[in-house]
Order: sequence, then C-alpha cells, then structure tokens
Amino acid sequence: MADLLAIGTRKGLWLARSDDDRRTWTLDGPHLLSQEVAAVGIDTRGSSTGDKAPRVLAGVQYGHWGPTVTWSDDLGRTWEETDEGAIRFPADTGAALARVWQIRPDTADRPGVVWAGCEPHSLWRSEDGGCSFALVRGLWDHPHRPSWEPGAGGGAVHTVIPHPTTDRVLVAMSTGGVYVSDDGSEEWEPRNSGITTPFLPGPAPEYGQCVHKVDVDAGDPDRLYAQNHFGVFRTDDGGGSWTSIAGGLPVDFGFPVAASPRTPGTAWVVPLVADAERVPPGGRLRVHRTRDAGATWTELGAGLPDGSWTAVLRDAVCVDEGDPTGVTVGTRDGCVYSSRDEGDTFTLVADHLPDVLCVRAAVLP
Repeated sequence: MADLLAIGTRKGLWLARSDDDRRTWTLDGPHLLSQEVAAVGIDTRGSSTGDKAPRVLAGVQYGHWGPTVTWSDDLGRTWEETDEGAIRFPADTGAALARVWQIRPDTADRPGVVWAGCEPHSLWRSEDGGCSFALVRGLWDHPHRPSWEPGAGGGAVHTVIPHPTTDRVLVAMSTGGVYVSDDGSEEWEPRNSGITTPFLPGPAPEYGQCVHKVDVDAGDPDRLYAQNHFGVFRTDDGGGSWTSIAGGLPVDFGFPVAASPRTPGTAWVVPLVADAERVPPGGRLRVHRTRDAGATWTELGAGLPDGSWTAVLRDAVCVDEGDPTGVTVGTRDGCVYSSRDEGDTFTLVADHLPDVLCVRAAVLP
C-alpha cells in the first residue's frame, strides 16, 4: 500500500507519495508548471487490482490558451488532453468556460462517470473517465441561474456529491447555495432552509446563500456538513433543513469542510477571521474536529504553525481512506501539512510552493 497526495497550486501541480507511514513523503514535481491547477481528482476505480495506476485529473488554466481538463495515467510522467478541450459550452448558450473548480469521480458502480463543477455556474458529466464532458442542461437552464451571483472568487459550482446508491446529485455554488437533483441531473431544487445570509438584508431567501463547501458523513448519505460564508451547518435529511453547529468554534467563517469517509460524525473545519481579514484567529493555524456531528469541537494544532497569517481555501483540505483517516491541509503561502491520525498531529509535506488551491489524497493498492 502507498499513499498519494495531489497538490494543485497557482503555478502547477505536485505529487507527494508515502510508501510506509504517511509521515515521510517524497515530492515529485512540478508538473504542468506555470499553469493554475484549481481542481484535482484522483480516480482509483480502475486500479483496485494493482496493475493500473490511478488516473490523476487536473482542471488547469493555461492563461493564453484558456482552461481545460488534462489527465495522467502514469502518476504524472505524461499528460493528455482532449483536442479542442474536454469542456466546451454548446454554441446556443453564448457562454465560455472560465475555470474548472471541481473534479469528482463517481462511485465504483458508475465506472467512467466523472463530474466537473465550473465557472460560470455549471455542472458537467463525463462518461469516459474525464476525457470529454457534457453540460448538465437541467441545472444550466434552471430559472434561478440568472440570479446566481459570483462570490469574491468567482461564480462557480464548487461541490459535487453523487449519492452512493440512488440517482441523487447534490451541488453547492458560490453564490447560489445548495441544489439537489433526485433524478440524476434533470430536475433541480434549492435545499438551503436554515442556512443564514447575514450579508443580505431581511430573512434568508430560498436560494442565494454563499455556501463555501459541503461534505457528506460516513454513516449516512443524507447527513451533510456545510461551511458557509458565516456559519457551519449540518443537515440530516439530504439538505431539506440545516441546523447551525458552529457553537464551540472560535469563529464561524472559513472555506473548507471535510468529513471522514470511515467514521460517522467526524468532520474538520479551518476557522478564519471574517470577513475581509481571512486569516487564522491570532495568526495560529488550527484545524477543528468534531466527533459527534458538530455537537462539540476540538482544536488541533500539533505540528501546525503559529505566526501564520495565511488562509486555507475551500478545496485545500482533504481526507484519505486510511485507517485512521489522514487529513491534509494546504495554505496560501505554499505549505502542505498532513496528519495520519485524524488531525491529532501534523507533519510538513512541502513548503515554499506557490499558492495552494486544492489537495486530494488516495490510498493506492
């Protein structure tokens, strides 16, 4: 067994590998140097027998040539991309791709299916492992779409969560909030009841929330956690209603939330001082963990720095499927910290990288 970390930055991608203990890492890169890598996916569905490497997918921004999806089937030695781009808006939309924000392989029961969340607000589905994508017209043609506004980082679908046993798909966007399709992506409805909007006058609307990230609990696919632009929330009914679980956190602003893939009730957030400052409270980079679905939180900081006036972006925290769960955190000042014990202690994987935009982890056979 080995562990793989994919680290997407403002100027390229790095791959880190640990062959023994998830404490000692070998860093390989840069790959795709000078390209912005805002989204990474590691598709291990074809590598379970050990005779095939996982597919590493990257949402890149080439600058002059624009954004696309590229992939490697040999752990970064070579990269491929589809002629004329994997993601292209149909001519009748009058839109052009600005950035790929999310790449999400589906479950093992749906081999070849990969989802992409993009800017402008759009969802895409691939059935060939991420080589080409089709626009999900049900979400693009939704009557709410003209009202979805860009957040500070842009207007994008940044979270895609396919249900493991049904056709349900959940997405979250900034701004717009949480939307759910129960039929595989044709019909969509907002699921934001209980998520607050302190940045808007009056009561919270049906949609328009600035949800920063959503993740799903290991024990129940209808239990999800959301880090909002002010507020941390949990739903136990697939987004039908949300309840605040921010009590016990030093502040309720932040970008990422990550849930354990193996331990029900366990999730992590990285609090930041709101709103314009967006730095750890007191300059102390800390991860906070709940083991009881948000009823209580524990501050974790062993191996994390003080005097850290940086930020952690929405996809710069990830978890792996190891036992115990590993947690990885990347910062905007180019540091990556990883824990092999659910956040109790962290070790430095890399520093002096460009601005870390996203991290993804996988356990290799």
